[in-house]
Amino acid sequence: MSEPHAPGAGPEVEERPDVAGMPPVGTADAGPDDGWHRLSPRMLLVHPLLALRSMIVPLALVVFQVMRGDGLSGDGPWIWIALVFPVLAVVFGLLSWHFTRYRFTPEQLQLRTGWLNRKLVTAPLDRVRSVDLESSLLRRVLGLTKAQVGTGVDTSQITLDGLPREQAAQLRVDLLARSHLADDEVAEAGTPQDAPAGEPERSLPAPEEELARIDWSWLRYAPFSLSSLVVVAGALGVLGQFGDDIPVDEVAVAEGAWEWVVAQAVAVLVLGALAILLISWLLVSTISYVITWWNLRLVREGGGKIRLTRGLFTTRSQTLESGKIRGVLMTEQFLLRFVRGGELAALATGVGAGGSVKLLPPAPRQVVQDVGHQLLGEDGPLTMPLVGHGPRARRRIHVRRQWGSLVLAGLACIPTFVLDVWIFEALPWWGPLAVLAVVGLLNLLIAESAWRNLGHGLTDGHVIVQTGAVIRSREVLERAGIIGWTLDQSFFQRRLGLADLTATTAAGNERLLAPNIPVPLAVDLADRATPGMLDGFRA
Repeated sequence: MSEPHAPGAGPEVEERPDVAGMPPVGTADAGPDDGWHRLSPRMLLVHPLLALRSMIVPLALVVFQVMRGDGLSGDGPWIWIALVFPVLAVVFGLLSWHFTRYRFTPEQLQLRTGWLNRKLVTAPLDRVRSVDLESSLLRRVLGLTKAQVGTGVDTSQITLDGLPREQAAQLRVDLLARSHLADDEVAEAGTPQDAPAGEPERSLPAPEEELARIDWSWLRYAPFSLSSLVVVAGALGVLGQFGDDIPVDEVAVAEGAWEWVVAQAVAVLVLGALAILLISWLLVSTISYVITWWNLRLVREGGGKIRLTRGLFTTRSQTLESGKIRGVLMTEQFLLRFVRGGELAALATGVGAGGSVKLLPPAPRQVVQDVGHQLLGEDGPLTMPLVGHGPRARRRIHVRRQWGSLVLAGLACIPTFVLDVWIFEALPWWGPLAVLAVVGLLNLLIAESAWRNLGHGLTDGHVIVQTGAVIRSREVLERAGIIGWTLDQSFFQRRLGLADLTATTAAGNERLLAPNIPVPLAVDLADRATPGMLDGFRA
């Protein structure tokens, strides 16, 4: 597949064959002489399972009908329909493997898929910016890996699902080395060379630098994640729907004893539910933490790329080009703030939905800040004190938070003939007032927390904005990545002299929002962050 090296055509990078000349995957199954090759035949064991997973909903409905007895008699059609799904899965898996082929040309990686609708996807080899490797438990047993090759231009990637593990690792090294070599050649082309004719000397890439590694003492931060609490609470809520189906023989129980049991059962059920919730929360959060972040390792490779590896059952290796990272996002959930913990994500272009990649799980805040500063190449953005937005912003935040209390007060005053159900009927006369007081106090605390967390800052290379009440987030964006500014004002913001300042960027969620900032501070921040960008606006 590779062309012979012609004298004078340029230096050879290494003695082993380059990507275009790599030995094909499965030589026995190689395609015709045009260089097309199939993926590993071991994928014939994986594709049917993937096809069955896509049919899980109709298959579950069929199994449910069979369990009800409709198909057990032999006369019903459900048992035959259930047998069709595995056959279809095998057929689809075989077709998918047979019609999926790839090849390397001296300039491109090409992937051809589809047996009804054919599709050809290509990627220039010198524009490859990331090679992400993923291996589920079944693929690891079979010695296979899924490689996703991206050029960094957008979120699309070329997926080679079914490479042997060793070849996938070698493919990643060669592709990234080739793209790094192309970048060096472009840089050297714009630099005058005074060296004598001949092959230019190339410096060897620096060894990789480890930025972070999993420390199992971080496991103590796992229960403080609100996401696992939501999952557990939702599961208990679903199980609670079956409470009415528990059979109770009230006739067999004396009337007086039954009343006593019912009176005590409320407290017992509440305490039992809380205990189950707490234990489930600890178990789910801990197990999820271990499965997701097992063997976490974050390194900066010699070519300047950031590589993240993690996972217990499904191992993942993700690569980020340093030039595509425009900032970081440090989040501190409400419970994590009590134990001085936080999480870290990188804001980058062309990395998928949301434009961010989570780099660190719940971990000590100091570790999160240190790793974030290493990625930013600047100390201070994650630790420096920020400029607050003043008392007018505080007033607006409090007023907006109390709208919920006012809505609840309005519902309490609606006559019963409008709602047909009096929501406070079971409460004493002072019950609605107590509910309103509790909700109002809760909104007061949330609004005060949101105002105290609100602020912005500016360093030599980055703009910082911090927001949030329950989840406090500090977003740091590279000043060079800002391509525009937007100043929005509502009617009430104009009366208070406030505005929402938005920095437009191609990274993250494509904007950095500083809400309820005084207009003079907003103009000053934008002017200092991107000097000269507002000159036309001022004129």
